Amino acid sequence: MENLTMLTDLYQLTMMQGYLTNGCRNKEAVFDVFFRTLPFKGGYVLAAGLEQVVEYIENLTFKEEDLAYLSSLNLFKEEFIEELRTFRFTGDIDAIPEGTPVFPFEPLIRVKGRIMETQLLETAILNLVNFESLIATKASRVVTAAHGGPVMEFGLRRAQGPDAGVLGARAAFIGGCQSTSNILAGRRYGIPVSGTQAHSWIQCFPSELEAFRAYARTFPDKCLLLVDTYSVLESGVPNAIKVGLELEAKGHHFQGIRLDSGDLTYLSKASRQMLDEAGLKSAIIVGSNDLDEETIFAIRAQGAAIDAWGVGTSLITSKDSPSLGGVYKLAAQGERDVFQPRLKVSENISKITNPGIKKVVRFYDRAGKAMADLIALENEVFAEGKPLTIFDPEQTWKRKTLKNFRTRELLIPVFRGGKRVYELPKLIEIQSYARTELETFWDEVKRLTNPHSYIVDLSTNLFELKQQLLLKIYHDIKANNQNQGVELDVDR
Repeated sequence: MENLTMLTDLYQLTMMQGYLTNGCRNKEAVFDVFFRTLPFKGGYVLAAGLEQVVEYIENLTFKEEDLAYLSSLNLFKEEFIEELRTFRFTGDIDAIPEGTPVFPFEPLIRVKGRIMETQLLETAILNLVNFESLIATKASRVVTAAHGGPVMEFGLRRAQGPDAGVLGARAAFIGGCQSTSNILAGRRYGIPVSGTQAHSWIQCFPSELEAFRAYARTFPDKCLLLVDTYSVLESGVPNAIKVGLELEAKGHHFQGIRLDSGDLTYLSKASRQMLDEAGLKSAIIVGSNDLDEETIFAIRAQGAAIDAWGVGTSLITSKDSPSLGGVYKLAAQGERDVFQPRLKVSENISKITNPGIKKVVRFYDRAGKAMADLIALENEVFAEGKPLTIFDPEQTWKRKTLKNFRTRELLIPVFRGGKRVYELPKLIEIQSYARTELETFWDEVKRLTNPHSYIVDLSTNLFELKQQLLLKIYHDIKANNQNQGVELDVDR
């Protein structure tokens, strides 16, 4: 991975210089990465992008040309430039593994260390995690809609740039896609690649039949034909059947056909009947043409005879929900490993942060199904043999008592003292893990439309800490205004 040290916003560097010049060089901080709202009006997000975060941090160092550019901006003092010259990340990072279903306000990544270091990481971490988590989630929804039919990611030509195409293919594989058309992603991440021919191939020959035969001669054991260049049922499928039978007579296996336009339900049913009657019952039908999860779900509900799906634009661009909206917020601040909780207040309730150094605990019933998540303070312990009553942090009268549960802490150590302590899994292992994790959730949570809301609550200790800090801020503001002779009534 290329060095992404300069992939940051200017204000990260201006704040870092401010910390240095105001005596905060060795102040420590804890930041949380989380999102507030589920995309697609869905029921979950699949965490992704951690591998790229790890690579970013391990390559985090300013080159001389970087420092020369920063000096040329006439914003930074030489003392700060010298600080950057020897910059390395020396802190701790905990993260939820890629492929884990996660929910609003849960810390996906927790960064702890000198504020000079932790501040810099914000932009790049959000860039990597927001995008890949979004695409992995979109892919998971598409795969759910396909209901076992293989999904091929075809989106490179429509992706917002090369990086989005490559990392999007990686994320789509985590979400359950079985292959990609993207050769660079295939080589870099070991993703199976798939693809046959475009309409231009068919048009380059005197006839559709000659085009099909030419392709069959070139790839006799990998022959899947695009049948909608001229007329699917009057030309494409009949010609594909001729070529398929010729291949079978020579001892090869005819793979099948791809439909890329028209009414996929009607055309697939008619094509299936024609293939079967010709004796090509093992030939598959691939459907493509601006598909997304809702279209696939509707086509399947109508009985389409489609065996596999090619999905491009809507997947790689996350067309209906183009951003995840993850944020990076200060949760605690201190010095010499003694931390005090920090809280951001807002008129918007959802933007009030959860203070302190936190963890995420997932509760499972004895059958292995996820029951609820609890965002708790780092040192809290929940005994598995003791019933636990949890409550909604906003509508506190909504309560649930968990019994006969087992627990799992989702955040795991990734860096300690700047050194990686986490072995990065292979991409195929992440995909398998994601599939297994999703199986621990009830289908109602994974429903594409109007899913059941999975329970995510705050522990009693965290809830009480948050209320205490809110009251303290309220009283401090009121006292300060009274001392300045300001008449301000913030009572309700």
